[in-house]
Amino acid sequence: MIRTAEFVSPGHPDKICDRISDKILDACLEQDSESRVAIETAGGHGQVHLTGEITTNAEPLDYQGIVRSVCGEEILTTTNIVKQSNFIKQGVDVGGAGDQGIMVGYACDENDEYVPQEYYMARHLCKFLYERFPYDGKTQITTDDHWITHIVTSFQNVEKEQLEQSVVEYMDFAVDDIKIHCNPAGDWTQGGFDADAGLTGRKLVVDNYGPRVPIGGGAYSGKDPSKVDRSAAYMARHIALKELKEKNLSECWVYLSYAIGEKEPLQSTATDGKTVWDISDRYSVYPNEIIDFLGLKKPIYYETSQWGAYGNGFEWDK
Repeated sequence: MIRTAEFVSPGHPDKICDRISDKILDACLEQDSESRVAIETAGGHGQVHLTGEITTNAEPLDYQGIVRSVCGEEILTTTNIVKQSNFIKQGVDVGGAGDQGIMVGYACDENDEYVPQEYYMARHLCKFLYERFPYDGKTQITTDDHWITHIVTSFQNVEKEQLEQSVVEYMDFAVDDIKIHCNPAGDWTQGGFDADAGLTGRKLVVDNYGPRVPIGGGAYSGKDPSKVDRSAAYMARHIALKELKEKNLSECWVYLSYAIGEKEPLQSTATDGKTVWDISDRYSVYPNEIIDFLGLKKPIYYETSQWGAYGNGFEWDK
């Protein structure tokens, strides 16, 4: 079966926005673990705009400083941030979900990170290249029955020949049968916010498991754990790992769904692709219990925004 997955570096404009949103969230949680945060970042061409809702007892944040710490330069920062809606608050304060939605967790036995192999390889190649070329960049790998057939890499501030040499060095095996496309549109020196605009939550598939696995559709970055599209997605991954190992499966999908303001999930099931089974009697998936179980009130989110939420040793992967 032919499969393709991509990954983007932390210097990609969408990832810069994810990182800013999660750094703001962490800054709130460092001072007030009960902070309610839902921050969206839009940036590009010398400007960043922050909008959303924050209810916190933390000291006023230096938004300009946070943006600069991520971008590495002075950028015009504007804000339009208000407190969380009382209509959302009234449902969350009693332990209900901070939003409706369906969350999908996944695990497989294809590598030591329990993520799809094509995604695993695209991410690790991206990490390797980013260490050498810490700029805006993308990788993409296509496999046919797990054999690599195509590699695509585009990285800022590196010539095509040098990029290709780095890819070959990383692969560390014969690449004669692999078609390698390095900077296929030509070498480029303008990237990040200088070349393009970015938005929080626009790399959802990269943040999850790649295109092989369906996603519920909710973004992670900038949201505190009362938002189940983040916390329940992490719990679904944790459950998928446990079911995979305990039942000796090759793949496992977990589905959790909620109604806003209610703590009882509407769906709590797992499947190996052939059989579906109920898991509600095995796992406690009330929002507040997920938050406590996984320790989600800590300032841990900036790290998730850089290299993906799964397979990187976070609490839900254990």
